Amino acid sequence: MATSKPGSYDESSIRVLKGLEPVRLRPGQFTRTDTPLHIVQEAIAGAARHLAVTLHADRSVSVVDDGRGIPVGPHPVEKTPVVEAIFTILYSGGKFDKTTGAGAYTYAGGLHGVGVSVTNALSTRLECEVRREGKLHRIVFAGGEVTERLTVKGKATGTGTSVRIWPDPKYFESPEVPREPLAALLRTKAVLLPGLKVTLTVESADGDATQEWQYRGGLADYLAELAQGELPLAPVFAGKNHATESDETFAEGEGVEWALGWYETAKGEGEAFVNLIPTPLGGTHVSGLRSAVFGAVTAFIDHHSLLPKGLKLTPDDVCRNLRYVASVRMLDPQFAAQTKDKLTSREGVRLAERMVRDPLEIWLNQHVADAKTVAELAIRQAQARTRAAKTVERKRSSSVVMLPGKLADCESSDPAESELFLVEGDSAGGSAKMARNKESQAILPLRGKGMNVWEKDAAQALENEEIRDLTTALGVPPHGLDDALDWTKLRYGTVAIMSDADVDGQHIQTLLLTLFFRHFPQLIARGHVHVACPPLYRIDVDAAGKKRGAKKLYAMDRAELLSWEDRLKKEGYANWKVGRFKGLGEMDPPELWETTLNPDTRRLLRVTLDEVDRPAAIERFNLLMAKARAGARREWMELRGNESEDQ
Repeated sequence: MATSKPGSYDESSIRVLKGLEPVRLRPGQFTRTDTPLHIVQEAIAGAARHLAVTLHADRSVSVVDDGRGIPVGPHPVEKTPVVEAIFTILYSGGKFDKTTGAGAYTYAGGLHGVGVSVTNALSTRLECEVRREGKLHRIVFAGGEVTERLTVKGKATGTGTSVRIWPDPKYFESPEVPREPLAALLRTKAVLLPGLKVTLTVESADGDATQEWQYRGGLADYLAELAQGELPLAPVFAGKNHATESDETFAEGEGVEWALGWYETAKGEGEAFVNLIPTPLGGTHVSGLRSAVFGAVTAFIDHHSLLPKGLKLTPDDVCRNLRYVASVRMLDPQFAAQTKDKLTSREGVRLAERMVRDPLEIWLNQHVADAKTVAELAIRQAQARTRAAKTVERKRSSSVVMLPGKLADCESSDPAESELFLVEGDSAGGSAKMARNKESQAILPLRGKGMNVWEKDAAQALENEEIRDLTTALGVPPHGLDDALDWTKLRYGTVAIMSDADVDGQHIQTLLLTLFFRHFPQLIARGHVHVACPPLYRIDVDAAGKKRGAKKLYAMDRAELLSWEDRLKKEGYANWKVGRFKGLGEMDPPELWETTLNPDTRRLLRVTLDEVDRPAAIERFNLLMAKARAGARREWMELRGNESEDQ
């Protein structure tokens, strides 16, 4: 039998992953791998009144609920018991049945459908018992495969599911499920599901320890707990607002429940959830909540003429002393990753802002004295920020330095909030100038593909007009890793490369990254350099019934486009049109703002490099950018060019 030579790329080089093999091969794409906490979280679900979790002495974890019980009958397509399919097939589950708006999980944590199957794949053993239809059913798995087929063990009263998991330590940095994060997760379940009783039992040689949570005051009680005894400066405002059947923008049931409080020691932080899933990294729903608070408070301040002359408020001023808890319900949420740490759905901004702003504005005007307390807090924060900014205010021009004429600078003089976008070409630059937030975003158009500076020293690089203009705009000169720099002269805290989402755009992106790596390495080390991710495709989707209105979606590449189309079919949509952007200059300013510039909805990737990876990075730049390595580069492209997207 013929075999492939090392380094060859032919038919036998293609590996097809089946079943749960993709999870075991690259678990980090599906879950966190620091501890087994997330795979335990995936097993905590269901409509129940009592949820009991036990950390056993043998490092296994059991989750027992009195919910509906996982269906045990044969799946109409797979022909295997549904409980078996859910644990062994990726992208299976009740959350996919949304074509009528009456699926088992109409408001689920996401559309991935990989939750408990990932739990099973990364466990040495998983036992599941289901109480349903008066019988006790049992099935057992090992390494993701069925070892004991579904059997009826006897009679049972009530309904519910019991799952016991033995996480496989080889997939995790630590085999232990961390007790405190698990307790925090269970506590939030009790908060978000009124009436739910949650218990956590930890077995030990010294005796079992049990914690119990049951909140009757909902989010307001939880907010008080987060404040750790600190009293709010104004009464907590708690409420909820959900769309009705007649709502033309959102589906019936979509909405937000919240508790807001202003505290002396708060830092504008809180906890937010989407369909009962905690989102510790926030996302678009948090941006919408902040926007709603900012809009309501500034409207109150304007109505009562409270703002001192010449002072300008920002969202941070209004939200600096805010502490919040927010629970969002929305159809088909999109998350940054399978771990669901951050909501990325653009609808999240509009949903949270729409549902919270009007009720908050009404509350402020009904409680004028308390509202003035909140307003005065915001005004004091703005005054403190203005005083601090004056101490680090940068000089826009002087007799020594003149900024480039083509630079459209921002109004803010605070580097911490200022962003510089390096844009490909005058056409895209013009669109970006119209789309940007002039207060905090500057635009510097660059002509052509620029210079490859990998083999040039700083003096040679500065002979190029484009690089000279960029250096002047930044405020810091080319440097090495060990050079001493005056960072008070840095004019922008965020420097973003914004090129077209095509091959030419990627080439320009590579040249600019080479420039920063070679001559501005400390900008990368300090986290200032970013890459903007504009979409390549726009998808205009027609409405599909009352619960699925028309919408506009964006895809970064062909793979994401195909993923969107597959998802739209599963959601019940039948008609949509796909358009391809030829470049940033083709986007209307509102589109460019929404997809690429708006901090609430854009994708902006920070460029990072660990010091241990620097030698490998230098070697890769040498291979790809050095003129003397043309032969090796050609050989690499022939043998391993198919790997380039993974580099």
